[in-house]
Amino acid sequence: MILVLGLFTFCFNYVCFYEAERSLASGLVALIFSLLPVFNMINGVVFFRRYPEPRVMLGAAVGIAGVVVVFWPDIVGFDPHSTGSLGLLLSLFGTISASIGNMTMARIQRSGLPVIQTNAIGMAYGAIAIAVYAWFTGAHFSFDPSPSYVLSLGYLAIFGTVVAFGAYITLLGRIGPDRAAYAAVLFPIVALALSTLFEGYVWTTRSIVGAVLILAGNVLVLAKGRLPQPVKPSSASA
Repeated sequence: MILVLGLFTFCFNYVCFYEAERSLASGLVALIFSLLPVFNMINGVVFFRRYPEPRVMLGAAVGIAGVVVVFWPDIVGFDPHSTGSLGLLLSLFGTISASIGNMTMARIQRSGLPVIQTNAIGMAYGAIAIAVYAWFTGAHFSFDPSPSYVLSLGYLAIFGTVVAFGAYITLLGRIGPDRAAYAAVLFPIVALALSTLFEGYVWTTRSIVGAVLILAGNVLVLAKGRLPQPVKPSSASA
């Protein structure tokens, strides 16, 4: 179970997103990743038999419609050799991988395993898997001893990884993957703003409408309400 956590949370999704950003603006990748609550809802049915309310299903449909609007040209003219289509697929696979990782986190929390130790072992599995992937793809391993590089790497490793994932796993165990995924709604807002400023991303009417639909769908999915409960098998009365 910890191996699954390491591969899907700390390896597969990162590889997919990094490769997707070769052809898509980081803001668009974050926009697709904001569908994490939708995939968590679907996987909640598969793994925990937690069936969603109609409001949640409506939100999922709205969010998916938003992705269709944003990427309509790539969907209609899908070509596996097209960079846009490939980036879209990789972003979706990365989000699905993160969702499976969320389900694994929830199951680990339910089993009572310690967060810090589980996280450390999972990250080790993920790091080994990514190192193997990097080796096979011919990536060059290097280290910059400059203070700015070392400090930024240390911040990312300690606060952006160890502390952040430890807090997220704890939160996920307390309120469930549906609510914990609310953070994903905020990612595209920041990422799209940065893409506009630093990557030259140009907004169109289609991208604005799609982004609004995706965010609105996530808000519907994560709005406060009665959490769906697992269906219990009925017992025959004597």
